[in-house]
Amino acid sequence: MIRTLAVTHEGEVLTGLPLESIRMADYAWIWADFAEPTAEETRLLDTYFHFHPLAIEDCMHILQRPKLDYYDDVQFFVLHALNEETLQAEEVDLFLSSSFLVSYHHQHQPELDEAWANVREEIHSRQGWSGGPVAAAYSVMDKLVDYYFPSLYNLEDELADLESKGGTESVEDLMSQVFNVRGRLLKLRRTIVPMRDLMYRIVNSQHVQSNNQERVYFGDIYDHLLKLTDMLEADREMTADLRDSYISLNSNRMNAIMKTLTVITTVFMPLTLIAGIYGMNFNHMPELGWSLGYPVVLLLMLALGLGMLWWFRRRGWFK
Repeated sequence: MIRTLAVTHEGEVLTGLPLESIRMADYAWIWADFAEPTAEETRLLDTYFHFHPLAIEDCMHILQRPKLDYYDDVQFFVLHALNEETLQAEEVDLFLSSSFLVSYHHQHQPELDEAWANVREEIHSRQGWSGGPVAAAYSVMDKLVDYYFPSLYNLEDELADLESKGGTESVEDLMSQVFNVRGRLLKLRRTIVPMRDLMYRIVNSQHVQSNNQERVYFGDIYDHLLKLTDMLEADREMTADLRDSYISLNSNRMNAIMKTLTVITTVFMPLTLIAGIYGMNFNHMPELGWSLGYPVVLLLMLALGLGMLWWFRRRGWFK
């Protein structure tokens, strides 16, 4: 599907015009959005806009790292949207010039819908903005980055829950949840960090912005990405701390269990020795014919066990 937004020289916004019927000279600028395009619609990138073949090829081969390429008077952007359910990156391509903006994406992106509505309603509302393709490109990038925040906030909430229930679940379950969150943070990092690097290049590029005020707007997106990166690194450090804490907790529990088993084993070793000696059933054993032999041996074993426990306690083994 291709939707169009055309702005006349008088400032009137027209939408829904067939792309083939639009003559660039008749309008101040246009925005054409290729949403889940067919092969026939994709060919318009070449037959109508005459974009560079390498840029068109990049649109067809997904998923690429975010980047910025220059082709004569057209800037080509590869951006990443974020799927909130899978946290996988989804490619959004932009072609930007002084007279048009072309967006191209293989999946439906609600961010593009919001940017489209904003541009349509507020095209002349930003002071210092021309309301042209650069403003529309800024709106798209801003919405893409804004949609990163909810996913990261959700993961931070999960980390807070994991911190609070450290003593109520098994260490195995907690470790599994920590590694699950850490894996999703890694997915976010693969999207956010390349976008941050791309936005740094855009902010410092002389080809995209024409004045300092526009640079401020793109710099605001870069600041958001820096904030996201800082949050991401802090969350990854938190997962590492939780992992180390759970490993230490598990080790302490294992040490306590092993200490208990060691004490029990140590107490029963001499008792087993005594029981083994009197279980040999030799004919000439002095105590076999003694009527008090059995209770005396039991009392000896009891006294020996209690004495060993008292000695372990005195040595501080139970602390």
